[in-house]
Amino acid sequence: MYLTNSLAEYLKAIYVISKKQEKIRVTDIADMLGYAKPSVNRALKNLKEINLINFEPYKDIKLTDTGIKISKKIMKSHSTLKFFLTELIGIEEDVAETEATSIKTYVSEDTILKLEQYINTTMKLGDMECNYDGSKEKCRNCLYYKMKQRRRKIENAKN
Repeated sequence: MYLTNSLAEYLKAIYVISKKQEKIRVTDIADMLGYAKPSVNRALKNLKEINLINFEPYKDIKLTDTGIKISKKIMKSHSTLKFFLTELIGIEEDVAETEATSIKTYVSEDTILKLEQYINTTMKLGDMECNYDGSKEKCRNCLYYKMKQRRRKIENAKN
């Protein structure tokens, strides 16, 4: 199944909101993404048609099992691409965020897996004394934190 970047962003927003609160409304998505409610409603209709969400006007929005699975893949792809762009090739974070958002739906799962393997090897993640798993949000957040600590040590050593 192919999702446009726009629909992927809606799906990602629904997933993120679902981790913070039980009930998801059109207003929550519109506020998070900065879009008008009619635009959100059109996107939700499209997501419902491809069975990624359960949605009826004026009711709560729920991800289907397939919607959850695809949302997690989108989050993983976005995080991996952003990490690669910022930490390995030095692109500014705001630019990397925009570019990861733009290309995440065009990159195959195999490419994401290869990027993760490259990141693991290059960053020597096997030395982290944990069971790092790039598919887990907790691990990705921890990795960003550890990389920021390493960068600070390097910068402090230069000064």
